[in-house]
Amino acid sequence: MGDVEGSYRVLQTPGTRLGAQFNAGISTLEPGQSLSGNMVGGGGKSHGRGLQIRVQGLDDSQEFFDVDPRAFGQDLLSDCFHRGNLIESDYFGLEFQNMQMNWVWLEPTKPIARQVRRPANTLFRLSVKFFPPDPGQLQEEYTRYLFSLQMKRDLMESRLICTENTGALLASHLVQSEIGDYDDVADGDFLRNNKLLPYQEKVQERIMELHRRHLGQTPAESDFQILEIARKLEMYGVRFHPAADREGTKINLAVAHMGLQVFQGNTKINTFNWSKIRKLSFKRKRFLIKLHPEVHGPHQDTLEFMMASRDQCKIFWKICVEYHSFFRLFDQPQPKSKTILFTRGSSFRYSGRTQKQLVDYVRENGAKRTPYQRCVFPHIVYTLFIGKTNSAAESPQLSPYHSKDPLCLSPSYQMSTLSLPGQAPSPLQSPILSEVGSNARLEEDEEGRRKRYPTDKAYFIAKEILTTERTYLKDLEVITVWFRSAVIKENAMPEALMTLLFSNIDPIYEFHRGFLKELDQRLALWEGRSNAHAKGDFQRIGDVMLRNMCALKEFTGYLQKHDEVLTELEKATKRLKKLETVYKEFELQKVCYLPLNTFLLKPIQRLMHYKLILERLCKHYSPAHRDHDDCKEALKEVAEIATQLQSSLIRLENFQKLTELQRDLIGIENLTAPGREFIREGCLYKLTKKGLQQRMFFLFSDMLLYTSKGVTATNQFKVHGQLPLHGMIVEESENEWSVPHCFTIYSAQRTIVVAASSRVEMGKWIEDLNLAIDMSKKSHEKSSIFLDAGLSDRSNRSSDEVSLEQESEDDMNSSRTSLDKQTHHRANTTMHVCWHRNTSVSMSDHSLAVENQLSGYLLRKFKNSNGWQKLWVVFTNFCLFFYKTHQDDFPLASLPLLGYTVSTPEECDGIHKEYVFKLQFKSHVYFFRAESEYTFERWMEVIKSAASTAGRMSLLIPRGGPAEMNGK
Repeated sequence: MGDVEGSYRVLQTPGTRLGAQFNAGISTLEPGQSLSGNMVGGGGKSHGRGLQIRVQGLDDSQEFFDVDPRAFGQDLLSDCFHRGNLIESDYFGLEFQNMQMNWVWLEPTKPIARQVRRPANTLFRLSVKFFPPDPGQLQEEYTRYLFSLQMKRDLMESRLICTENTGALLASHLVQSEIGDYDDVADGDFLRNNKLLPYQEKVQERIMELHRRHLGQTPAESDFQILEIARKLEMYGVRFHPAADREGTKINLAVAHMGLQVFQGNTKINTFNWSKIRKLSFKRKRFLIKLHPEVHGPHQDTLEFMMASRDQCKIFWKICVEYHSFFRLFDQPQPKSKTILFTRGSSFRYSGRTQKQLVDYVRENGAKRTPYQRCVFPHIVYTLFIGKTNSAAESPQLSPYHSKDPLCLSPSYQMSTLSLPGQAPSPLQSPILSEVGSNARLEEDEEGRRKRYPTDKAYFIAKEILTTERTYLKDLEVITVWFRSAVIKENAMPEALMTLLFSNIDPIYEFHRGFLKELDQRLALWEGRSNAHAKGDFQRIGDVMLRNMCALKEFTGYLQKHDEVLTELEKATKRLKKLETVYKEFELQKVCYLPLNTFLLKPIQRLMHYKLILERLCKHYSPAHRDHDDCKEALKEVAEIATQLQSSLIRLENFQKLTELQRDLIGIENLTAPGREFIREGCLYKLTKKGLQQRMFFLFSDMLLYTSKGVTATNQFKVHGQLPLHGMIVEESENEWSVPHCFTIYSAQRTIVVAASSRVEMGKWIEDLNLAIDMSKKSHEKSSIFLDAGLSDRSNRSSDEVSLEQESEDDMNSSRTSLDKQTHHRANTTMHVCWHRNTSVSMSDHSLAVENQLSGYLLRKFKNSNGWQKLWVVFTNFCLFFYKTHQDDFPLASLPLLGYTVSTPEECDGIHKEYVFKLQFKSHVYFFRAESEYTFERWMEVIKSAASTAGRMSLLIPRGGPAEMNGK
């Protein structure tokens, strides 16, 4: 094949570092801390807090990998292959679902964060990427075993399409590979608990009949037979990419070892061998195949296919490039060097070994590998793992037959505890809840309750649906009941907007009222609280979920209008002073415990919650369980709706955050400009003439704002400066300024020096700044917003002068006096928490927190006694909200979790109860107790997602800082 279009861009080198002068009098070290010790500790490369990536093996078991947030795809791939001791690794890859829910390959040469919007919440799965025509080309028995698992997956996903008889034959070899020789009882049990074919029940007898014929066949021989049968099928290794020809006929394109294939339905209608193809390219939605003239003559040398989008075209083009390189080239393709600054086309190249290089490598290094061993026993088969584990001293493990893949070690959630000896008291104290009343005796009630109620994990998963549904309905009432009452009372909203808002949300609210009632009734039956004689028939939830998820599809139209509702409400509050006043006053009420427009996103976010909970149920149930099929169908229904609304949700979450910031920032207009994306907010210390001054920074896709805390009753932040990202350069500068965790931001307008609270925080800021700068370079839109904010005399400074502006007296005193006025109850928003906890939060953190919402009763230990107090607790927006009961309309208090650590109690804590977790921020310690192992693990999981966001705490917090802040 001829050249494949593409090019390499030349990266510009950073500008010359500014000369640094000796800076006396600026120190961020704690008493007794030496600069040299600090420099030694932070002199090496800092990776910051790692991402925990979830990878699904070829047997559907899951493994967790800790990677650097800035890691490239190759880093994760290498970790997977190394832990699995996979020699012929280049045949495999990791795939994930993009926003369009299409499976795409993780690219080795790009940072993971640039490919996946939410890496920590994305499931990656190990899959075969390159399918050789002959399984004899696979030299490792272990590789052939993994390929057989891929065939098993393809059969279940209806990718490897074949006749029912061929499917039964493949399944019979899979059974032989798993449990050995035929046994009537063992075969029946295995096929009852493991689904190998979508139509398995129909051909089960045929599978068992064929299995009898494989007497004495080893697992390795079974794997080979599976691959021999599969490779002869037309759909072997085929992955469809929908397209249309010039006449508009729907077809599917695919790529294989020999070239490109064209399918109509499941029938192959054409093949273009690599030798016939001169060039592959794409232009927007058009995928172009340029053939050599001798193939179709001079008048038809280019074939054109239309795909759904440019992204779909590019995805398929990249796969074609990789297949051609892997199977056709002798050596790994080298990048083409370019000297010009601007080029056209993609820079994508295949980065792994070719098949020839891989074969040569295995032949030379095969003797060095660890032997692969499979032990087969009657009825149950165990696999001896040769994969590497996290512990170097860990011995090989035995696992049941459903966990033969090397990537199937159980994930361990070890909570990291961040000890901060000798630091100042917390600048943001958690609420002190009442320790008197009848709640003290609830511990004994809880013990009796555990003995009476079901202990099955499915029950507690179902109960999570119920408890979170209660909170969700209360959140809807903030709009449908409380806000409606406020605007009607003041006659503040135009009739057209009233109709738009409430005609969309009222039907959703009424539906969920009925749904909640049905959930409550089912859980009562499950627990035996009513109709005890029917209990055995109601220990399931799938039928309730399936019925309601199907009904929920009728509300898709309402949910799709939430974009319009949010936009029109924002426009009206800007245009109508009366509505703006009512809006702001309503947000100060206790019932509005979050920014008001946050509640408008809840219906779409709730779909994502249903999807996650149903996934847990489906994973828990065996395929033979009577509730499994209903749960699976319910998951299918809600996933379909969620997929339609996923991109809308991301856009709305960004718009909601921008509007929230618009209200809390003074001195910036039109923050919700089209195309602008919020990236990160947090506290940094800015170098000024008077030393380091605390500032709140806000990073967007086109600019960086920095602000200071105001002294107004509403605790708003005043904008001091705006730096456009275009032309910006960011560099570490600890050595220049003798300030720990210091970096310099060079912009066209001015240069500023800032310090973060830790190397982790500095790493997050530098990474996000560089990503945003890179994004802005590629954007053709230029911001039309320029901020004066009383800084015009400073905005004309040249970029080679470090800005050490004189702060006003109000600015200097704001950090000490702003906490004296606590009339604005929303002081626990992330903006204010970041300010007082001296940390930062990204949009990815916000999205993850939204998906990790949780509600339920917890027992909270009294500080001065052994008693426990029962509270209804809601986790959302990085914060715990405490209520007496789930019927309460507003929380008693709140506990922002940024900066907290979560762990299990230590021996010195003197707590000898099950399911207790410990929350700690400096000297502030709280103990909470869950009702079961499942709920304990869920609370630990979601709290960890919020508490660990902040990373390590500050070394820069001024001594004698602001007083503690109480909850509501």
